[in-house]
Parts: sequence; structure tokens; C-alpha cells
Amino acid sequence: MAKTALLFALSFISALTLAQNENSHMCSKRDAFGVQMKSASLSVNQIAETERYDVHFYALDLEMSNLSTDVAGTGEIHGTAREALDSVLFELYDGYTISDIRLNGVSSTYSRVGTAIKVPVNITQGTNFAIEIDYSGTPPNGASTPFGGSGMSNDSSPTWGNQVTWSLSEPFSAYEWWPCKQSLTDKADSCAVKLTVPDNCMAGSNGLLEAVVDLGNGTKRFEWMHRHPIDYYLISVAVAEYVEYNVYANPTGAPNPILIQNFIYDNPATLTNFQNEIDETADFVELFSDLYGMYPFADEKYGHCMAPLSGGMEHQTMTTQGFFVKSLTAHELGHQWWGDNITCASWSDIWVNEGFASYSEYLMLENMYPNETTLDMQDRHDNIMSSPGGSVWVLDSLNEGRIFSGRLTYDKGAAILHTFRFILDDDAAFFNALQNLQVNFADSTMIGLDVKEELEASSGLNLTDAFQEWYFGEGYPTYSARWNTIGSDLILEVTHTTSSSTPTFTNPLEIQFSRVIGVDTTIRVDIASNLEQYVIPNLGNANSLVSIDPNNWIINEVGTTVKDPNFTLAIQNLELKDDYVISPNPSNGNYLIETEMSGEHAYSIFDTRGRLIENGSFENAIQLDLTQQLNGNYIVQLTNNSGEKRVKILVKN
Repeated sequence: MAKTALLFALSFISALTLAQNENSHMCSKRDAFGVQMKSASLSVNQIAETERYDVHFYALDLEMSNLSTDVAGTGEIHGTAREALDSVLFELYDGYTISDIRLNGVSSTYSRVGTAIKVPVNITQGTNFAIEIDYSGTPPNGASTPFGGSGMSNDSSPTWGNQVTWSLSEPFSAYEWWPCKQSLTDKADSCAVKLTVPDNCMAGSNGLLEAVVDLGNGTKRFEWMHRHPIDYYLISVAVAEYVEYNVYANPTGAPNPILIQNFIYDNPATLTNFQNEIDETADFVELFSDLYGMYPFADEKYGHCMAPLSGGMEHQTMTTQGFFVKSLTAHELGHQWWGDNITCASWSDIWVNEGFASYSEYLMLENMYPNETTLDMQDRHDNIMSSPGGSVWVLDSLNEGRIFSGRLTYDKGAAILHTFRFILDDDAAFFNALQNLQVNFADSTMIGLDVKEELEASSGLNLTDAFQEWYFGEGYPTYSARWNTIGSDLILEVTHTTSSSTPTFTNPLEIQFSRVIGVDTTIRVDIASNLEQYVIPNLGNANSLVSIDPNNWIINEVGTTVKDPNFTLAIQNLELKDDYVISPNPSNGNYLIETEMSGEHAYSIFDTRGRLIENGSFENAIQLDLTQQLNGNYIVQLTNNSGEKRVKILVKN
């Protein structure tokens, strides 16, 4: 998703350049994991009730127009009981008038408390049900909901003048315009959307447009069907006076050309202005199909519906987009793999969506506009380092700005993927891992540590430290170097300090030297501590250190670099210890945490879904017992008496 200038700066800058930027329509974002509240409207107990059944189909049959956000019609929820159920609970904005609710085709009683609606069902485990809700009214706006509305918007494009009604449900605004269960981990198997609109309009949605029916009364019904699993917030509608402009992609291995169906403002200048950029979408589909595996919805389509928002939203198979520039188009298309086919299992791991989509922009540049990659990654690094701390993993996931932080979730999320690729030092293994993820988690959800495990399986490396430092950790290193030559050998010392709570970054590092005779030479060294010394034999006559990390693989600043004629390897070795020591790790579930820091220390242990397992406090040491927990990865947050935090990974096997 890229919806505002704050959250998607590169797209906004491009839009300013083209004078095509649109109004910002930010939706609220709230958490989706553990025992914490994960909707703007339901209590924890009500959320638990929704988890007693599985959704397998949504159907909407709505009347809409491009002139207001009003909706009227029927929403259907088809599901299966996970256990014996006395009732089914779902969400719908409480400002709507409900004229009837039917259970399996028969009118039913129901209760309604705020946005929570309960329909009595009295069914056994494994029983299917279908609930139809006839409703009408006006969705909420920013003044009428606690987190600002935005499930459905209506506005005119300030650039093109076209008036549009469009949905934008991420993360918990779907209930503002249709009855649903808002759970990331319960994807519907399919969905059908029928939209009756004025006959001067067109209506876009997910999947295939199976029919356009002229109803003979000044309206038309657009009938869409999507036959792939889909998360609730990715179901969408957009209504405007559009023209249809279609192109086709031909990825290697695709049995048929892939339709790219575009609903563009019916304005003579709009398509002319954006046609070249829209055409390039086909090249991006072909590229990402090579890198990630075949476009996940190749049997249906990809496409765009224009709406006056300052960015885009990756609605499955049909992105809602305000304008067309290559970075924005590549980002939203990348989401079809990362965010749609695979969706984050909790908002703590939003990196699965936004970090990968942001890195898709870079990969597009690398393969098609290579001269732009250096500036792209450097701009990301500069934004990340504009503040000293912050992790990619989101602990405070009730904070909407933090979930969708442009600095951390988008830019740092993309930059650490670049770092992991560098650590693997094997593009075949890196992209093989990404393709395996698309197979293993297709139509499903995953967490960040699933990425770690697949990268490890593909490369044979242990990436626990890398993920602890770059994904869960905070800050970045500042590298300094001193060096000398002895004959044809180079001796080198690299030290680093860090900007925030992560004390040490253990990753490879490239350093570029120029030589008196011959081309510049880049050496790759492993960094395991805050001070490292190396002997590089037979380098030749190095005469200057040109650059540390010349290819921007690592988020870093450079301190001092100096040639020291008095430097020899006899200098004392500075031994920097981590402030918390955990042993053994991995283990069978017993861990000893020790520290030399005085005072009281707090600890909290979470599973990878963000659920609190245990918490407490200690002084110098504590023995943790996770032997009764399942094997896998756990996260421990440690806080000293000064409020400084560390995040560590515990591996249980």
C-alpha cells in the first residue's frame, strides 16, 4: 500500500514532478495479533467469537454511484463452524439500516450491539452456513468513527476533475461498507461483487468481469467474480466515469497472455498522459514473474482503477491508484505476490507486505533502469538514518503511524532485504527462497521469521544474528577504518559504533581500495564484533581507501578512514561484550539470561504471532523455562532500568 506522501515519499516526489499528485486519504491502521485489540470496534472477547468459524465465500450485490458514498444492497457471508456454534458474530457499521438478515435463505432474528451483529445458528462443528444481510445507508466519515473512517470515500480529482467513489479498507475499515469478519488469517476462498451503477459509469473490482448487464432503467450492473483466496481488506470497489484501456503481459511459462485491465478517467487527456507508464506494467509483470514465480492470478487479470488518492492500494487483481509512475506501479504490483498471494499474519509483520513491495521497486530499477539504483537505495538509507532507532518488526502495533512507517516499514524493510541478499552472496539462493515462499505460503499468511527459515534453507546459512540485529533490532552502524600496507599485503582494522540499542551488527562488509597500478579492488570482510582486524595478502600497492560499502548493501554511516603507517597487528584487541548473554541458544527450552549491568531488568517473551507468553523481572540473571512451548522461534524483549530495550530471538528445538 502507498497512500500518502508521508508513507510513500518516492511516489509523491515523482507525482509532484509530473504535477499529478492527488489528495491524501489516509485510513486508520490498528493491530491484528495476540490478545491486543485488533479492530476499531470489537472487544477482545468479540474478536474471539469471530474465530469460532471459517469464512469461505463473500458476496456483495450493491447499488452505488460516483456522486456519493451511499451504499444499498446485500452482503453474504458463507462459512463453516470450527466448533459447535450458538451464533455467528460479524461486523457492520452501526449507522446502516438493516432491513433483513437471512440464515440459509430464511429470515432470522439477530442482535446488534454497536458494530457487532450476532445471528443465532445453533450448528455443530463442521456445519456450513450462509448469512445474507440487506442493508443501506451512508458509510462513516472522519467525524463519526473513532479512527477517522475511510472505508469508503468520494472525491473529485484535483488534476482531472473526475468524481470517484472508492473503497480502501486496510487495516480495519472493511466493516464500514460491507458486513464481514476482519481477520488476517481467515482468507475467504473466493468472492463475488456485483455493482449496480449509473449507466454513464463503470465499476471495478476483484477478479474477472463476467457480465455487464443493462438494467434498462438508467443503470448497469457490473458482475465480478474472483476465484482465489482473498483477505477481507483486499476486496474493493471503485465507481467513476471510466474508459477501459487494456494491455497484455506474456511472462515466460504463462499458458496465455495476462490481461492488464485499466479503468482510466474518461477525460481525453488522462489516458494520453499516462499511457506509456500503463503500458510498462506488462514489463513489470513479466519481470516479477521471473523473479518471484508466475503472477499469482494469471488465470484472471491484473489491473488498475483510478481514484484521487496520493498513491495506491494493492486491491487483489485490481489496484486502486491515483496516478502512474514506475515506482508506484511496481510497488503496488509487487504486492500481488507480497501482501495478496502471501499476506502478513499479523500487523507486527507488516514487513511481509510493505518491505517486499518496496524492494520490488528497487528490483524493477535494477533490471530495467540500472542507473537509478544507487540513488534509490541511498535515498532509502538517508531516510532510515534521519532518526537513530526503530525496528522493522512492529511491537507497538496499535500505533497506526508505526505500522505503516515510511522510514521503518517501507524503506528499512526494503533495505534489510537488500542486506540479507548480500549476506547470502548468492542471487540464485536468494531468489530461490523467495520463489519457494510463494509456493509454500500461497493463498495464505506468514510472518517475518518464515522468511528467515526459507532463506536459511536455501542458503545453508544461520541468519539468527542477522534477523535479530536488522529485523528486530534498532539503529545502524557507523564504520571507521584504519589501514596500512606492508610490502604487498594490506592490514586493515574496522570498528563500528551503533546509533541505538543494537550493540553490534554482524554482517559482511565491502571496502573499496584504489591501487597505484591496476583497477580499484573491493574486498569483502566478515564483521563479527565491534573491532575486527584483517590481513589481505598480495593485494598490491593500495594507495587509498575509496569507500566503505560502495554498493549500499548496508544501512550505515562512515566515520573516519585513515592510513596509519604505525599500524601493525600488534595493537591491542578491543573486546566488546554484548550487554545480555543468553545461553544456550538454541536449546530445548531452558535458557539462562545473564547481564553485568546493575539494577532491575524487565523481560517479556512473545511468540512469533506477538502473543505474550511470559513476563517478569530479574537483577543479574534469570533461568527461563519454555520446555512446555512448541518448538520454533520466540522473541524476548529485555529492558534495563534506564528504559533501554533489546530484542533477542530464542530458538527452541
